[in-house]
Amino acid sequence: MSEEEKPHHHFFHHKKEEKPAEEMTSEDYEKQTKQHKHLEQLGGLGAIAAGAYALHEKHQAKKDPENAQRHKISEGIAAAVAVGAGGFAFHEHHQKKESKEEEKSA
Repeated sequence: MSEEEKPHHHFFHHKKEEKPAEEMTSEDYEKQTKQHKHLEQLGGLGAIAAGAYALHEKHQAKKDPENAQRHKISEGIAAAVAVGAGGFAFHEHHQKKESKEEEKSA
């Protein structure tokens, strides 16, 4: 088997090849829009969950002064995750808008 034909047994090697814009139908654009909407909602939920966990850790830091440093570190990590998830949701929102515009122009 050549290098391109070997099956990969890892999660990160499963790439879907997108059709060229000329070959896409309205159903393809609709599926793409739905997928981006779904991922946008998941990103928003992830941001909410991580933000809630950051607030919980902030409360625990005040409540448990012996382990306050550990709680502050966890709070900072959760806050960074919340920002990242929010950025992902924002990115997917723009991808969804692009998909809708491409469908209109096609």
